[in-house]
Amino acid sequence: MVNMTDNEASVIDEGAFSVRRSISIDAPIEKVWRAITEPEHISRWFGQTVLDGTGVGAAGTMTFEGYGTIPIRVEAIDEPRSVTYRWSNDDAVRRAGLEDDEARSTVFTFTLDEIAGGTSLTVVETGFDRTTDPAANMADHAVGWVSELDKLVALLEGDA
Repeated sequence: MVNMTDNEASVIDEGAFSVRRSISIDAPIEKVWRAITEPEHISRWFGQTVLDGTGVGAAGTMTFEGYGTIPIRVEAIDEPRSVTYRWSNDDAVRRAGLEDDEARSTVFTFTLDEIAGGTSLTVVETGFDRTTDPAANMADHAVGWVSELDKLVALLEGDA
């Protein structure tokens, strides 16, 4: 059995303006896939998610308590191996009350692989060079991916 305490923290690549985190989950790939692609499942561990459809191009919002609502769109899908989302969540833009701008958005991709005892999930978020404060945003998101993916592990392993 895989234990979430064995999962490493996020890694920031300042040169590539990216954040990466890989975790192991004691759950089958199909279950993890549903948890990262179906709004009703995403809403149980990440942000309250609403999409206007399914598949590439589906758009909607994610709402986080104490943070607000963020536009999100599905950019790519390779079921059940990877899904890519674009979101406009530049922290400085939000604090200034400005309109979210796709030019300052980042993209995150979940990649799944079957492993003994479950699923390996890697998230890579890129595009921080387009944000108003790349270093601060990468640091915030590195912490955020630890928190959010730990919730995903707890949910899926608790339901296993």
